[in-house]
Amino acid sequence: MAQLLAYGSPQSVGVLYPEWLHAFQEGKGMTAWVGSLVAGVGLIASPVCSACVDNFGARPVTIFSGVMVAGGLMLSAFAPNVQFLIFSYGIVVGLGCGLVYAATLTITCQYFDKRRGLALGIVTTGTSVGAFIYATAQNELIVLYGLDGCLLIIGAVALNLMACAGFMRPLNMPGYYLKQKAALERNTEEQLFEKPPLDDLKITAGSTATTPEKTLTVKELLITIDSKDLAIQTEKKKGLAGLAIMKVIKKKKQAYSKYMHSMYEILQDQAMVAFCIAVFLFSLGAFPPVLFIEDVAQSEGLIEEVSVIPLVSIGAIATCVGKLVLGIMVDIRWINSIYLYAFTMFAEGIALLLIPMTKTYVGLQILSAILGFFSGNWSLTSYITTKIVGLDRLTQAHGILMFFGGFGIMLGPPVVGWFFDWTQSYNLAFYFSGSCVVLGSFILFLLTLPCWNRKHSESDRPDVHYTSNCDKVASVA
Repeated sequence: MAQLLAYGSPQSVGVLYPEWLHAFQEGKGMTAWVGSLVAGVGLIASPVCSACVDNFGARPVTIFSGVMVAGGLMLSAFAPNVQFLIFSYGIVVGLGCGLVYAATLTITCQYFDKRRGLALGIVTTGTSVGAFIYATAQNELIVLYGLDGCLLIIGAVALNLMACAGFMRPLNMPGYYLKQKAALERNTEEQLFEKPPLDDLKITAGSTATTPEKTLTVKELLITIDSKDLAIQTEKKKGLAGLAIMKVIKKKKQAYSKYMHSMYEILQDQAMVAFCIAVFLFSLGAFPPVLFIEDVAQSEGLIEEVSVIPLVSIGAIATCVGKLVLGIMVDIRWINSIYLYAFTMFAEGIALLLIPMTKTYVGLQILSAILGFFSGNWSLTSYITTKIVGLDRLTQAHGILMFFGGFGIMLGPPVVGWFFDWTQSYNLAFYFSGSCVVLGSFILFLLTLPCWNRKHSESDRPDVHYTSNCDKVASVA
């Protein structure tokens, strides 16, 4: 539900794009930055978002992200120009979605162990369902209340993210609270080691009670037994404080060096490099249809206004189906997951190349369904990454992969928009997008052939063992 509320509007931004073009009269390339940033910023900032969840917990982060998403959508209703819209909708809403994404996946992994893969698959389908619902809802709200009223209502609905956060009860104490608890215990321990004043330890003979300020606890009475030894221990601890700080700095430096060396080793793997390039080219070419497909239909005169069931909604439902079907297919033993991903890229690229040749609205609907289905290959990324680098380095490798994907998503729509501003037609733009995706599929296929003598081959790498069959389909889309 949280992903539905957060990603509903960004995933169906193609419905808002023609309205922004008409309202601000800016070029398609400049306006496209709004949709590209809202999708790419969250992926590029995923390491920071994950760190926030680790330190503060899923519940506080979701509450804060609810404020960001709702605030960004409401601010966008008052945007005077596209530049302000890039900040309010692209960056603010994009970062809020990234925080929601990290929080929902983290809390799901904490609550589910045996069927974690299935749980993650169900959670991530919220983005596709949200895109289907919001595409139609935003279209109707624009007709009834205008663009500004639509954004205000969608922003108000997004405030329900804070209600969703109420159900995210953490099973593990977040890092920030553990640090606070450790600091509190350390301060308490230092206070106990301090020698109390003699006046506080004196109790008048014959008196049955003391004043509240002079009341002695059991711990204080025990401390007085061996106060001299404790004072010596305190002095030693203070003397070793500087040494302890140096040790902490040294450990941090070693951990950072180890992390950078691990990233270097990951990028030394030819299959991983090929996969990163393929994901970048796929994101560069496959994401623009989500943003431009409605404007393509209107620019070609195939339809005067957005239909009751927009093309974005058709693509979203097809993406949901694609995630489930491809997830089942990758679990079949005789199907190679990397070649399956390369095939989905090739089919996606061919569909993109057919868009300029399509002259009917029904044809665009069919191509939208095909594009949406094969876009479900995002559910295979974590599975393929595990096959390439192993389970131990999955987090680092997947972060690198998502950076390449986010970078491609950010560049794709502006490039397509600039092609239109240059040629006044989407034909060359979609030829470029389709060529990028097809090229990525060939690169992935050729660089992962068994004939290559890779440093880390499949035969030398130990098999990855899963706790359950559901873990094999680690769907993170």
